[in-house]
This record gives sequence, structure tokens and C-alpha cells, in this order.
Amino acid sequence: MKILVPISKVPDTTSKISFTDGDSKFNEEGIQWIVNPYDEWYALVRALEITEAGGGTVTVISVGDATAEPVIRKALALGAHEAVRIDANATESYQVAKEIAAYAADKGFDMILLGKETINYNGSEVGGMLAEFLGQPYISLASKLEVNGDTATLDRTIEGGVEVVEVKMPFVASASKGMAEQRIPNMRGIMAARTKPLTVVAATGTDAKTAYVKYGLPAPKSAVKLVDPENMDELVSLLHEEAKVI
Repeated sequence: MKILVPISKVPDTTSKISFTDGDSKFNEEGIQWIVNPYDEWYALVRALEITEAGGGTVTVISVGDATAEPVIRKALALGAHEAVRIDANATESYQVAKEIAAYAADKGFDMILLGKETINYNGSEVGGMLAEFLGQPYISLASKLEVNGDTATLDRTIEGGVEVVEVKMPFVASASKGMAEQRIPNMRGIMAARTKPLTVVAATGTDAKTAYVKYGLPAPKSAVKLVDPENMDELVSLLHEEAKVI
């Protein structure tokens, strides 16, 4: 079993977010980078579970410059067997998917498993584009994945229930909550990650199809208005006239 897990570097959720160049560029100064949690906790861990149970290899791949390598090493410390970095700045979903597809096209991966989205852009686009470029089936938002020979069965949570999908390999799937449980790398894994192969490959030079025009922070929260619990008339009036929820 050969599994490819695309991963992204994203800002730690405690990082202070700001923008530069007229709010057209994310300010990376002082940012602590981590593996995108959906890629790490669900896609990567489930891929490792599958190969631990039935044999095989897990390769992680990321599009980015050298600053992405500590994040990639974290994936190796968790148990990935090898890693690939495509040497290009990740600018948008089309470019990332096209670069990964170009690498994966002739490598014979049985499945490509990635997180449902990144926590910084929430686009949920790369998986579908990747499947299209490779001409493979795509199952999105899978919460469970079981493998039997050359067939996989996946669960997807839908409105009012669960949808069960069966697909022949190779295929692409995005993982959501429920696929696996978070792992913490142990000291042995951290030490082993230093010597595991991390291959850097040249990018194909795919041009981006979109560009970010402007970023903006959410509007500040309004002040809290406290109402005496004995004053129900005032509460009802505020809910009706100001909040307009009744």
C-alpha cells in the first residue's frame, strides 16, 4: 500500500494575525508554523494506521520553500516514511494541486489522503482539483476509511445521516473529524525524523489562476450589555428592538 498525504504549513492558532502591503499580503513575521491540523490529525494519522495494520509506506508532500521543512519533519516524526517538498511558494489552490498532481502522476500511489481544508483559508479546493488532474475518483469530507484489498469503504456525514461510499483504488479523499485521533510524536520518532529522506523537487512552474486582492480582520466585538435578571421587560425590549431576534 502506497499512500500520499499532502500537508500544508499554517499559522499556529495563537499567532497574532496582521497584513502588509495595503492589506494585500499576509504578514509572516514572527509567525509560528504548524502542520495543518486536518492534514495531521485525520489524514496522516489514518494513513499511518492503515500501513501499520497492513504494510506499506506513507509519503508526505508539501508545496513550499525551505521554511516548510520543520513542519514536514514534524510529519516524519509522527511516522511518515518519507517526505517530498516541491520547491515553490504555495500561492493558491490550483497551483498547489497542479504541482502535487505532476509529482504523483507516475508514482503508483494507491490513495491520496488529505485534510478537508486548511485552517487559514478554509477553501476545501485542493482535493477535488487534485483528483481531476489525476483522473481519479474523489470522496470529500470522509469521517471513516476502511481498506479491503484494492477497495476502500468510506463514511461521509450528510444531512440526516451517514453516506457509505465504496471505491476502487487509486482515489483521492479528504478527511474530516472522526477519521482518526491526534497523535503526539515520541522521542524515538523525533530522532528518527532527522535521518528520514526529505526530497526536494523542482516545481513545474504552474501559474496561479487567482490572486488575493485584500485581507481584513473581523470587526471587533461590540460591548456586552448586562440586564438585571429581575428586569424582564428591559430584556424583552432589547431582544426585540436592538437584537431583533424576537
